[in-house]
Amino acid sequence: MKIYDAENQIMGRLSTVVAKNLLNGENVIVVNSEKAVLSGNPKMKKGEYDTRVKRGDPFKGPFFPKYPADIFRRTVRGMLPWNHAKGRNAFRKLKVFIGVPEEYEKMQKEKVQFADAVKLKTTYITLGELSTGIGAKKRW
Repeated sequence: MKIYDAENQIMGRLSTVVAKNLLNGENVIVVNSEKAVLSGNPKMKKGEYDTRVKRGDPFKGPFFPKYPADIFRRTVRGMLPWNHAKGRNAFRKLKVFIGVPEEYEKMQKEKVQFADAVKLKTTYITLGELSTGIGAKKRW
């Protein structure tokens, strides 16, 4: 079982590592998902995700998540072979949390070196800010 801390980590790069671990059969837990980072212009990112949320019919779908943990899960799902049993079984081994639950506080958490957002020279937006920007009620 691997535990990743998403604080100040670029979401896409962290998601690729998580997806590879899931395909190798490991259980993966991601904490602090609301502090993951999306690089780029914050207004453009809000616009892109807002169009995804508002796409389709509100009763029939397609539905897109608004909360940080759900957005992160959806990103990892897009990197797995979802139409095959291997991808669906791997996705079931993923747990994503907003904040750090008590049971994982004392456990050692890993960070991905090449996904560190501290070195970014561009503007960025956190997943928590994006969620509130596209209409999620803040519960974290």
